[in-house]
Amino acid sequence: MGFARTCSVALVGVEGVVVEVQADLEPGVAAFTLVGLPDKSLSESRDRVRAAVVNSGTAWPSKKLTVGLSPASVPKAGSGFDLAVACAILGAAERIDPRVMVDLVMIGELGLDGRVRPVRGILPAVIAAADAGYDQVVVPECAAAEASLVPGVSVLGVRSLRQLIAVLADEPVPEEEPDDLGRPDPLMAGLRVPGTGAATGMHAAPDQGHDLADVVGQLSARTAVEVAAAGGHHLFLEGPPGAGKTMLAERLPAILPALGRQESIEVTAVHSVAGLLPPGKPMIDVAPYCAPHHSATMQALVGGGHGIARPGAVSLSHRGVLFLDETPEFSGQALDALRQPLEAGHVVIARSAGVVRFPAKFLMVLAANPCPCGRFTLADDFCECPPSAIRRYQARLSGPLLDRVDLRVQVDRVTRAQLTERGARGESTAAVADRVRAARERAAARLAGTPWRSNSEVPGRELRSRWHAERGAMDEAERGLERGVLTARGLDRVLRVAWSVADLVGHARPDATDVALALQLRTGVPRGVPMAIGGSR
Repeated sequence: MGFARTCSVALVGVEGVVVEVQADLEPGVAAFTLVGLPDKSLSESRDRVRAAVVNSGTAWPSKKLTVGLSPASVPKAGSGFDLAVACAILGAAERIDPRVMVDLVMIGELGLDGRVRPVRGILPAVIAAADAGYDQVVVPECAAAEASLVPGVSVLGVRSLRQLIAVLADEPVPEEEPDDLGRPDPLMAGLRVPGTGAATGMHAAPDQGHDLADVVGQLSARTAVEVAAAGGHHLFLEGPPGAGKTMLAERLPAILPALGRQESIEVTAVHSVAGLLPPGKPMIDVAPYCAPHHSATMQALVGGGHGIARPGAVSLSHRGVLFLDETPEFSGQALDALRQPLEAGHVVIARSAGVVRFPAKFLMVLAANPCPCGRFTLADDFCECPPSAIRRYQARLSGPLLDRVDLRVQVDRVTRAQLTERGARGESTAAVADRVRAARERAAARLAGTPWRSNSEVPGRELRSRWHAERGAMDEAERGLERGVLTARGLDRVLRVAWSVADLVGHARPDATDVALALQLRTGVPRGVPMAIGGSR
C-alpha cells in the first residue's frame, strides 16, 4: 500500500482555502476514485491526470487508487487541482519521494500531453497559502510573476509535469518549449471596452490618450468630475447625446490617484479570479474602469452564474470607476441590485454551491439622456417624445438609487462658439490629477487613525459629531431638509461633498461657499457660486 499527500487551494470568490490532496494505492482491481465534493470539471481531472502522467513518460499504477480532497465539506471547483492530484498519485506510487511534497502547494491545470496550463485565481490562491503558513508554491511558468506578488513565498514556475517530476526527484530538468496557449478566456465576453476593440467590458488602465483638455466647455460637469475623484463620490450626468458625458467618464480614472500596494493586490485578485489580467502585467496599479453595455443582466453587474458565482462589473471596478451609459436602458432589477454594494462596499452572493463575497468599492458614474430621443431640453419643437414616454423614461431611475448619488449635473449641448473658439481647451488631466492627489492627501491626514480613507466613506453620524463645517455654513442645507428637498441621507452627503470641495481648495473646514457648491452639485439648483475649482476659481 502507498500513500502520499500534497496541497492545493480551493477558491470561494476571492478567498481561498488550503486543501490537502491525499492519494492512496491499494491492491485490487484498477480503479480511480476522486472524493471530497469535486465539481464536474474537477471530476474530469481523472482522465486529464492519467493521460498527462503517461505522456510524461511515467507508468500509471495499476492498482485501486483513491484520491481525497480534504476538508471534504468545502466545495471544490475548476481544473487547478490537476497538478497536485498528479503529484500525490506519483508520490503514492513511489515515483516521487512523498516527503518532499508535504509542505508544497501546487496550482495548475494539466494538458493531456503533460503541459501545465494557467488557471484563474492564482494570486488569491497563493495569498491563501501564505496566510495558512505555506512558503513554497508550484504554479504554471506563465503565472509565476503573478504568484511572486505575494511576499515571503518561494515560487517555482514549471512548463510541464515532466519538469516538476524531475525537480522533485532531484533529476536533470528536461527542456520544454514555451507554451503560449492556455490563457483563460474572459468571463465577461460580449461587453465592449472603450478604446481597445476587445470584448471584455472593462479595462484595467484608462487609455492614456484620453485627456480632460479634450472636453470642450462643460465647466460644471468638469468640476463635478474633479470633486467626484477627490472624495470618491458617485456622479450622475444628464444631457443630450453628444454633449460629452462619455468623454468625461472615460477621463475620470486618469485623475484618480494610483493604487497603493494593498489596493493593487485586491484589484489584481478580483481580475485574476475573473481571468481578466492584462497579458504581461501581473499587477494592476491604476484605477480600473468598467463600462458594461445596457443589456447586461443583474448577474453581469453584481456577479453570479451557475455553480460557484463569478465577479460582476461592480467587483471588476473595485477601487475604480463603474460607468453605466444610457442608464435608463438598464433593467430596473439590475439597477436596484446596485443599492446594496453602493452602501456596503462588497457583494454577497448566495448559491446552492456556497456563499461568495466579492469586494465592490467603486465610484459609480451614471449617464442618461433627458428623454428617449434625447432632445427634450433643447426645445419642445425638437423633442418627439410624448409626456408619458418622458415620465416613464425618467422614472426608470428609482429614487432610492439616485439618493445614493452625491453629484447630479446637467451636461448642456456644446455650442458652435465653444467648439470653434481658439484656446477653449480646459485644464489637462495632469493638472487636475495633481489637485485631486493633494485633496486626497488632506483627507487621509484628517482621517488618520480611522477605518475610512476618503470623504465618501465617512458615516454621517461621524461627520456631524467630529468634522463640522464652519458655523452657519450648513444653514441653507438644513433648511432644504426641513422643506423636504433633501433627505437625512442627502444632508449627510452634502456635508461629505463640502469636505471634498474644501480639500480641493485648501480650506481647513468647509465654509458657506463650499457648502453652496456642494448643494448645487447635489440638487442641480444654481446657488450663485463659482463652478470652477483651482486656478480658475
